[in-house]
Amino acid sequence: MKTQIRQHLHELQRVMESHQLWESTAPSPEALNNDQPFCIGTLCATQWLQWIFIPRMEALIDANAALPTQFSITPYLEEALKNKVYLSELCHPIRQIEIALNQ
Repeated sequence: MKTQIRQHLHELQRVMESHQLWESTAPSPEALNNDQPFCIGTLCATQWLQWIFIPRMEALIDANAALPTQFSITPYLEEALKNKVYLSELCHPIRQIEIALNQ
């Protein structure tokens, strides 16, 4: 399953890059250390995916640690990005991760 999750994370990065959402410069440490869910108020949804979600998931996989269960971030993304043309394409690999983790 971890190999499958990693593949979906790579697909998510590819989608973000194809829509010019992948950033070359990290947000400030203060923005990244926000204790609010999804760093609301300091990061936009795509920044949270790039700088928090993807690295943390990869770190868990690399450490052979337990992955989260009962996992769902698609509703947040659907609301935060509801008017974006790339929403469906961006959510596809995330839904696949959710399916794998919720089995």
